[in-house]
Amino acid sequence: MRNVLKAACLALTIPAMSPAVADDSVTTFTLDNGLEAIVIEDRRAPVVVHMLWYDVGAADEPLGKSGIAHFLEHLLFKGTDDMEAGEFSRTVEAQGGTDNAFTSQDYTGYFQRVASDRLGLMMKMEADRMRDIILTEDEVATERQVILEERAQRTDSSPNALFGEMRTAAQYLNHPYGIPIIGWRHEMEGLTREDALAFYRTYYAPNNATLIVAGDVTPEEVRALAEEHYGPLEPTIDLPERTRPSEPPQISARHLEMADERVSNPYVLRTYLAPERDAGDQAEAAALTILAEVLGGSSATSLMGRVLEQEESVALYTSAFYDGVQLDDTTFGLLVMPTPGRSLEEAEADIDRMIDSILENGIDAAQLDRIKTQVRAAEIYGRDSLQGRARTYGVAVTSGLTVQDVADWPRALEAVTEDDILAAARRLFDPARSVTGYLSKPAPATSEADQ
Repeated sequence: MRNVLKAACLALTIPAMSPAVADDSVTTFTLDNGLEAIVIEDRRAPVVVHMLWYDVGAADEPLGKSGIAHFLEHLLFKGTDDMEAGEFSRTVEAQGGTDNAFTSQDYTGYFQRVASDRLGLMMKMEADRMRDIILTEDEVATERQVILEERAQRTDSSPNALFGEMRTAAQYLNHPYGIPIIGWRHEMEGLTREDALAFYRTYYAPNNATLIVAGDVTPEEVRALAEEHYGPLEPTIDLPERTRPSEPPQISARHLEMADERVSNPYVLRTYLAPERDAGDQAEAAALTILAEVLGGSSATSLMGRVLEQEESVALYTSAFYDGVQLDDTTFGLLVMPTPGRSLEEAEADIDRMIDSILENGIDAAQLDRIKTQVRAAEIYGRDSLQGRARTYGVAVTSGLTVQDVADWPRALEAVTEDDILAAARRLFDPARSVTGYLSKPAPATSEADQ
């Protein structure tokens, strides 16, 4: 069952290689052990990006072990049966390349950018650490301290990041998206070598991964190297089905407030649970993508930017955002940072006013055309980045989409009409299903003389 989505993602389970329908520079194939591959030919420079994506992220962690997916990502740069700790990155650097890794709620990815004639070496090393990492207690203890320090620097020291954690936890009461990717500190402190190895042995397998190679290569070259290096790896037979608890229906608006002395510019952030992009049916997500641009995409062209920032001068900054590429329901958000002297209650009223305006008055046709042109241009420019293009496919297929969905996305955006956007907005903007957060400085202390 777990592989049904992945098989649909690449639409190929036979040995022959097949080009994606709408882009003959993209080719897919599947190895006998379940490893699926996407090859993106781009001959502009003699370089290649090699990526390995695992269908596991923070939302797949065992209860009480938050942060283990990200922790394991760090630990994969330690030793294997063939490489000593740190040798992987040193080897990539010695070839004149770069490497790194990343963890999200839905996936974990590892990549290298090197000269195209070094692709076989990258596959050899990545295949080695897919199955054969070796961890010592000292290495685990050291790296655990590293991730705790990372949390201290990126989250605990940032009121914006802490506010984001609290707001997300209020958004997802039951789904694991409510747990931070880096983990809760008290659970991170208890992560062990056995926890890491159990997670590794469960999820790091060829039949739970997608190989993406982009650059100066041919599909035949990539397949031959993949067969040589990844082909001998045994699949995990009892790979668990990827199921997660769902959110209960929200029947009441949620509101939270956070005060921190470090806040320089208070703001209000409103979010709504929203549908993600679905394989084979991206129309709703396309409408929400354009809606976010119409409401708060840029100060020059969006409704909130023009009205609140420019015409009325009641906001320092406004934004609306939506990212539909998730395995499960995502969020649609609106943010207003009011000018000094204006309250967060007034800023929240401004959000409601902008929502009412678009629902009542519709969208200016010229504005919608400009925004769709900007979105289309951004899609085209995104293809100029070799790594960015590879990442687009990686995020998509590990989030339940297919190669064909990626190819169809620009057309889905182009097909969006004003009626589509307004219908999606009416389904989305239910006050009872909102989560509103205030981030501000603490109120000044009141002295007895003031009372």
